[in-house]
Amino acid sequence: MAKKTAKKKAAKKAAKKPAAKKAVKKAAKKKPAKKKSARKPNAAFMKALTPSADLAAVVGAKPLPRTEVVKKLWAYIKANKLQDAKNRRNVNADAKLKPIFGGKAQVSMFDMAKLISKHLK
Repeated sequence: MAKKTAKKKAAKKAAKKPAAKKAVKKAAKKKPAKKKSARKPNAAFMKALTPSADLAAVVGAKPLPRTEVVKKLWAYIKANKLQDAKNRRNVNADAKLKPIFGGKAQVSMFDMAKLISKHLK
């Protein structure tokens, strides 16, 4: 009988060990949820830039971040219906926009950002 009790004790110990390990693993996996921090805008991206005289005729003379300059330029384009009717990606230049666009009569909206950067300091 001594052999049977020794086997039972060994079986109980073996049964307890895996359960203890599982509990440890589950506890290790549960980490406190991290709070998402609000996105911070890049300081250089939001830096106020002074527009040139040509660009100031459209967006105003006070210093603005590049994002605001683009918003105001699009507001001007839409208010004056300068977007090309057939290809909406193109912008037709009027008298105020022609000097900004380097004398071109029509510019792609993708090229417009490059051309605007030359008029911001």
